[in-house]
Amino acid sequence: MKNYYEILGIQENSSQDEIKKSYRKLSKEYHPDINPNGGDKFKEINEANEILSDPQKRQQYDFQRKNPHMAGGRPGGGMGGFEDLFSQMFGGGNPFGGNPFEQRRPTAPSKMMKLTITPVESFLGVEKIINYNREEGCSSCHGSGGDQQKCGQCGGSGAILKTVGTGFMIQQIRMSCDKCGGKGFILIHRCKLCGGKGTKTFQKEVKLKIPVGSDNGQFLKLQGYGDYVNGINGDLVIQIEVESKDGYEKIDNDLIYSLFLNYDDLKKETYNIPHPHGDLNMKAPKIFDSSIPLRLKGKGYNGGDMYVKLFVKFDRN
Repeated sequence: MKNYYEILGIQENSSQDEIKKSYRKLSKEYHPDINPNGGDKFKEINEANEILSDPQKRQQYDFQRKNPHMAGGRPGGGMGGFEDLFSQMFGGGNPFGGNPFEQRRPTAPSKMMKLTITPVESFLGVEKIINYNREEGCSSCHGSGGDQQKCGQCGGSGAILKTVGTGFMIQQIRMSCDKCGGKGFILIHRCKLCGGKGTKTFQKEVKLKIPVGSDNGQFLKLQGYGDYVNGINGDLVIQIEVESKDGYEKIDNDLIYSLFLNYDDLKKETYNIPHPHGDLNMKAPKIFDSSIPLRLKGKGYNGGDMYVKLFVKFDRN
C-alpha cells in the first residue's frame, strides 16, 4: 500500500491545513504544464490528496494501513474494505461497547453529485441551477412502505448477536438482522402507490452559489436536499470539478492561459492577454522562449499568479 503521507511529505498526525498547504506546493512544482517531467509524481500527489483531504477516506486509509488483513479495496472507493466489514458486523453502530440492541438515531446517507465548472466560473464565482432526481417520502404511506409487522427474529431492533470463536476467544458481535435486512420490521401489506419502497422519485431544482476560487475535489453541502431515507432527508453533497476551457486552466491558486501567436505577433512589443476581469497588456520578452511561461503576479485566484504559456502557430504558405 502506498504511503500517502510520505508522498505529500507530511506526518501522520498532520492537520487538514498542513495537508492542503503541502498539496498546493507540490502540485504546483510537479504539474506537467510547469514541470514536463513531473507527470507521474503529479498523479501520485493528487491521489494522496484525494484520500487524505477527506476525513472519512483518511480514516479508512489509516485503518487499512494498520489492519491490512481486515481491509480490502481502494480507500474511498465506496462501500468496500473495512466499511463493508463493520457494516455487516455492527450494522453501522459503535462496535466498542454500549447496548447492542439500543435504538439509534435515524440517519440518512448523503446524496453525491458532481458539478463541472470552468476556470473562469471558478475565478468569478457563479450561481448554478442544478436539476437532479430526489427520493421523497410516499404521500400515501408516509414513507413506511405499507403495513408493518415487528420482525420476530430481532424483536424490532434490526440486529442480532452472533457468537464467534472458540475456547477463551469466544465473543459476541452485533450483526444486521438477515430476516428484515436491519429494518426491524417486515412489510405485510405493501403500499400500492410506491410498491413498498416508501419513496417516490421527483425531479428537483436547486440554485447553488459557487464560491470564488472553487477547486477540483472541493465539496459543497446542501443540508436536507438529499434523498428521504429512514424517515429523514439526507444532505446533497456536490463535488466540484474544474474543467479546462477556452484556453484557461486552474492549478491551485494560479490561472494558466495558453496564448497562440502568429508570425506577425512575434514582432510586437506587447501581447494582449485575455483575463476574466478584462484584457491585460503584457510586455513581450526580449528573448522568446516558449518553454518558459510568462508570469503576471497577483492575477490568479485569491492572490495567486497568472501564467501565460506561449505557442507559435502560423501558415508557412
